[in-house]
Amino acid sequence: MAIFGKPKYSKVKVKKVHIPDGRWMRCVNCNGLVDAMVFEREFKVCPQCKYHYKMTAWERIGMMIDEKTFKEWDAELRPADPLNFKDLKSYTERQKEAGKKSGLTEAVITGKGNIERLPVAFGAMDFNYIGGSMGSVVGEKITRMIERAIDRRLPVVIATASGGARMMESTYSLMQMAKTSGALARLDQQRLPFISIMTNPTTGGVTASFASLGDIVVAEPEALIGFAGPRVIQQTIKQELPEGFQRAEFNLEHGMIDLIVPRKDLKSKVAQLLKFFTAQTNP
Repeated sequence: MAIFGKPKYSKVKVKKVHIPDGRWMRCVNCNGLVDAMVFEREFKVCPQCKYHYKMTAWERIGMMIDEKTFKEWDAELRPADPLNFKDLKSYTERQKEAGKKSGLTEAVITGKGNIERLPVAFGAMDFNYIGGSMGSVVGEKITRMIERAIDRRLPVVIATASGGARMMESTYSLMQMAKTSGALARLDQQRLPFISIMTNPTTGGVTASFASLGDIVVAEPEALIGFAGPRVIQQTIKQELPEGFQRAEFNLEHGMIDLIVPRKDLKSKVAQLLKFFTAQTNP
């Protein structure tokens, strides 16, 4: 018998576990392995690190609005190309590509629905459509929604996700800042509440106009909120920026927003706020 030799092991049958395609995903924030079904059930929030992924406009509506109560407004509105703008591609071509990518005709969906049985005018922006940028149609849809809310005595809730004004429309886009702000001023005169929900990211002309004008401004955790991006600001002022600059937590500390609410609690918190405001306006 050899002094040195390979030990003999009995053959063990290992039962293979079938994992359905797409069942598991890797979190881009913590690199952890996440059950995709749990991820969807948690409204696109990593169950390990609580990182909030972007949601589409329809996903946001499905999360916030009571089932079968949402009625879309102004779905027929389409963006034009008033400047015949072209960079690497024409603006018209970019619109077509954005439509295929997002399944939408513009970067915002507006309509009426219920939040815990409370009727509201609700708008949700979608970053998948040209970065959620605000062009003339986005501004028009939001303004019309606010005007309908005034006529019907409804509170307004808007969830933003935007890279700012749409450069392909130049001044037409910038005009939407004043138009939406003016509509909200009329809403305020009627003592109707506006709750702004800032999600990641909310930047540029959207932050500088209607998104910051809420009676209550709510943000999701770690949402990027600001006007110009951190890199642009750092290059301009030639100084190191504070840690967490422009994130929701930094903005809360410096008084730019009122609340940070995890996504799973967002619907109930907005409903609570609406009940408070409607009790104040309808004693």
